[in-house]
Amino acid sequence: MCGIIGYVGSKDATPILQDGLRRLEYRGYDSAGVAVLNASGKLDVVKREGKVATLSQALCDNPIFGNIGIGHTRWATHGEPSDLNSHPHLSQNEKFVVVHNGIIENYQEIKEKLEGLGFVFVSETDTEVIAHLLEHYYNGDLLDVVAKVAGELTGAYALGIISADNPDVLATVKKDSPLIVGVLDGENIIASDIPAVLPYTNKVHYMNDGEIAFLSKEGVAFYDLNKNPLEKQPETIGWDAGDSEKGEYPTFMLKEMFEQSLVIEKTIQSALSKEAKETIDNIDIAKFKRIIIVGCGSAYNAGMVGKYVLERLCRVNVEIDLASEFIYKNPIVDETTLVVLISQSGETADTLKAMKMAKDLGATTLSIVNVRGSAIARGTDHLILTEAGLEIAVATTKAFSSQLVVLYVLAIRFAQKLGKMSDGEAESLIEEIKTLPQKVGEVLENYNDFIKEYAQKAAEHKNIFFIGRNVDFAISLEGSLKLKEISYIHSEAYAGGELKHGPIALVDEDSLVVATSCTPALYDKLESGYMQVMARGANVFFVGNTKDVQNSEKLTAVRLPQINEFFSPSLSVVAFQLLSYHVAATKDVNIDMPRNLAKSVTVE
Repeated sequence: MCGIIGYVGSKDATPILQDGLRRLEYRGYDSAGVAVLNASGKLDVVKREGKVATLSQALCDNPIFGNIGIGHTRWATHGEPSDLNSHPHLSQNEKFVVVHNGIIENYQEIKEKLEGLGFVFVSETDTEVIAHLLEHYYNGDLLDVVAKVAGELTGAYALGIISADNPDVLATVKKDSPLIVGVLDGENIIASDIPAVLPYTNKVHYMNDGEIAFLSKEGVAFYDLNKNPLEKQPETIGWDAGDSEKGEYPTFMLKEMFEQSLVIEKTIQSALSKEAKETIDNIDIAKFKRIIIVGCGSAYNAGMVGKYVLERLCRVNVEIDLASEFIYKNPIVDETTLVVLISQSGETADTLKAMKMAKDLGATTLSIVNVRGSAIARGTDHLILTEAGLEIAVATTKAFSSQLVVLYVLAIRFAQKLGKMSDGEAESLIEEIKTLPQKVGEVLENYNDFIKEYAQKAAEHKNIFFIGRNVDFAISLEGSLKLKEISYIHSEAYAGGELKHGPIALVDEDSLVVATSCTPALYDKLESGYMQVMARGANVFFVGNTKDVQNSEKLTAVRLPQINEFFSPSLSVVAFQLLSYHVAATKDVNIDMPRNLAKSVTVE
């Protein structure tokens, strides 16, 4: 949540800050602002409620110039969206300016102390206390004051700090919020995420918790909170700057949906690579009494699919937990537990806390993430990377599909190691997984226009329910989430057999039921369910491959390619994505940046 950017060099900072904010806007778009240190040594700040485009217009009307600056795009936590609550925040004497991603949990205590010392607050944010603390403790030593302030803060933070008394230095410090340092020749950048630095460099340092960095034109110096120098080596990012542009597509989400065939192919290659094989071989799966999969949002839904596939192939006990529940329920975890953590960004706050708890309790941890240098990737005992590349749209599509592929391969390899599957059986299933890129492409090409037309009718419904059985139920959870995320239509997913145990009371002529069946043995049971809702006036959108369902006045069908039921979620979800996308497009909402949501949830 929230995006921060900072620049120091010989160029005018403001255009670079604006470009970075535009590329980070998926992290929050309630308000945006920039601050630069001008040639006279004064800190100039321009900030506005609303999206980055609103800020850009304000900067056209009131341009500011300087070779060092910071910027912020906000997802509101403390204080409603407004010009005053926007970042950056100045200290009382206007000698310090700060941008912040995270939440300061003890801000009220600090605020009361500072107010007692005569500091006057102009915003409702937790961040303003940081600016005033810097002023309060400053004794002429910038490193000393940054370390002292960081030591007083409780919570999560990634900070960008400029001091008017230190005009050549951009300072930063982090704890439990993501931050990278982009390294250039004669200029350097900080940012919350990779897209902001890619147009300028592919060399980055991933900041660890409790690290301070001082950036200047001459280079970057790193310190710990005790002010001891640190040695760090930059890493090379393999992504392309062009990935952060929409190209010919009207939205990032549509672009990323149509990239799924390629992403799945790359992820299959990665999951079958020597590196991934060594990772799986190093996990002694036979010693674990249970596997717990942990994630949030779509990552949790991918884990639900994984639960069904792992249990059926490996015959082991697999539990699935929301990370936000796992960390507060005193989980039963010990050295006989394998905890699998799924996160696109590798920085999800609740999942990161779940990882730390699992390790403290003695579990072995395995992460499935998309960013090698992320906190979760670096913190787990084992890592398997997805190959989704940059994903900009807030509602995930290609990252989710790549997570499914890794879970399929993991289930097959674990089943082999446990002796539940012969090598021949395993390779037969792997060969079927290799057909996914082509079959996903078929769904996209054959049904995009069809579903786009159907979406005109679907968008008229007040309630949209998803039903399925077994693995079809698992993927229905993601279909329902995707729809509500971007179309704002109320939607829920239910196991098909549970429909008559309460939810059917909600079904009427204003309802649409999305019924999914790719599990042949359960088709008849599902058919009974969707016939019951049709009898009560609901329309049905059928997605599956178990029977050649015929279209009628009340029923519209999407026929998926044939594939083993274990891997069918990869096809069903594409139909769900298309339905959600085109329903949202019909409603003319901002698909890439849905209201109240942000891409990477780095606060509790």
